[in-house]
Amino acid sequence: MNSSGSGQKAIEAPLMDIRNISLRFGGVVALEGVSFDIAEGEIRAIIGPNGAGKSSMLNVINGFYTPQLGEIWYEGRRRGSIKPHNIARQGIARTFQNIALFEGMSALDNILCGRVTLVRSGFWKQLLWWGPAEREETEHRERVEQIIDFLEIQAIRKTPVGQLPYGLQKRVELGRALAAEPKLLLLDEPMAGMNNEEKEDMCRFVLDVGDELGTTIVLIEHDMGVVMDLADRVVVMDHGELIADGVPQEIMNNQDVIDAYLGVAH
Repeated sequence: MNSSGSGQKAIEAPLMDIRNISLRFGGVVALEGVSFDIAEGEIRAIIGPNGAGKSSMLNVINGFYTPQLGEIWYEGRRRGSIKPHNIARQGIARTFQNIALFEGMSALDNILCGRVTLVRSGFWKQLLWWGPAEREETEHRERVEQIIDFLEIQAIRKTPVGQLPYGLQKRVELGRALAAEPKLLLLDEPMAGMNNEEKEDMCRFVLDVGDELGTTIVLIEHDMGVVMDLADRVVVMDHGELIADGVPQEIMNNQDVIDAYLGVAH
C-alpha cells in the first residue's frame, strides 16, 4: 500500500475502479481514456485547468452521463447503465459547483431532503403518519439533528437558506449530501467563492467527514493549498485526459502538471 500525501493514511483497496472512460458530446471530446481508482477511506482530489473534464468525470461517476467507452467498477462489481437516483441508493452522494438548494426551505428541511433515498415506508403510511411511518420520520429527524450538530449550524437550522451567507449555504448543501449516509461523497469545488475563514471551516469539516464518518471523498478543487492539506492522492486532468496521478508532493513536482496547470497562478 502507498502512503498518503499527508503521511497520515494508508491507501486501502479500491472502492471504485474507473477504467478507460471516454465521453463525447457530438464532436466534442470531454473525456478520453481516463483510468484511476478511488481507495476506500481516502480523500481523492481531481485538479486541472478549466475545461479539463473534471466535472464531466464526476457526472460519469454518479450516473448523470453515460460514457461511450470504458467501465466503472464499484464495490468489486462492474456497473452497467444506471439512473442517478439508483446511484444515490448505492451510497454515492454529491454537492454541486453551483449551489442547488431549495431557497425558501429551512436549513433543516433542506438537509432532511437528503434522506429521501432511505425512506422505507410507503406513500399511504406516510400520508396517514402512524406506526412505522411515524417512528421512521422520527429516526430521520434525529439523524438530521446529528448532522446539524456535526456541521455546527444549530443557530440557522430554522432559517430559510436563501437568507444565509454563501459559506453557510455550502455547509447546508454538504449536510444534505451527508444525510444520504454516503459511502462515496463527491464534492464539486466545495471551497469556490469562499473567503479564507470559510475555507478553513470547510476544510475542517471535510477532514472530519473522512475521519469520523469513514466516508470516502472525491473533490474537485482549484486551490492547491487546500489540495495539499486535504488530499491523500491527486488526479490531474487536461483536455479530457489524465496527465498525472499520485500523492500531492509528487504532483507538485511533476513537470507535465507544472506546464499544464501549476505554471499559472492559483
